[in-house]
Amino acid sequence: MIEFTLWDIVRNLLLAARWTVLLSIVAFVGGALVGLVILFLRIAKNKWARRFSSGYIALFQGTPLLMQLFLMFFGLPMLGFRIEPWTAAVLGLTFFASAYLAEIWRSGVDALPRGQWDAGASLGLHYLQELRLIILPQAFSITRAPAVGFLVQLVKATALTSIIGFEELVRTSNAINNATFEPFTVYGLVALIFFVICFPLTQYARMLEARSARH
Repeated sequence: MIEFTLWDIVRNLLLAARWTVLLSIVAFVGGALVGLVILFLRIAKNKWARRFSSGYIALFQGTPLLMQLFLMFFGLPMLGFRIEPWTAAVLGLTFFASAYLAEIWRSGVDALPRGQWDAGASLGLHYLQELRLIILPQAFSITRAPAVGFLVQLVKATALTSIIGFEELVRTSNAINNATFEPFTVYGLVALIFFVICFPLTQYARMLEARSARH
């Protein structure tokens, strides 16, 4: 058994937590960009675009994230693509996040009265201008709280990337536990770190929800 002081355990876990935070940010930003495209297709006038986006959302919401990560990490190399754990983790979480964010934002668009579209049309705005200037700003404002709430879920979902070999917080904690045989200390600290990351986001989401309810 390797001798680890408490500070050694904490320091190594904090170093690993950097990758958890970075992966969460990259996946959320990537998911937002892809999700925006899916949102445009989801509310498009073309029925085939709507069907494609509906199928995309159903696929990524209706299958386990772990299976999606496995397909990225083990499936893509079989098609000739060399892929590292970091890339597989980013791709898997990005597609996963895009499906949920697109649906969150679609609910915001649907919540707006039809008069908003009619007002834009009466001003001579074409479809894309209506979306950019009138519809999307209001939809994003309405759905800020659930979007931040989803970010909390995404941070916790990064733990699954340890299965494909990505060296984030959980995988590092497993290695430390195997070396120290102190599961209560190691995993207790991991839970505390996740709490420190997620709790401010949860409170922020609640604040946004309360503000939205007041308005």
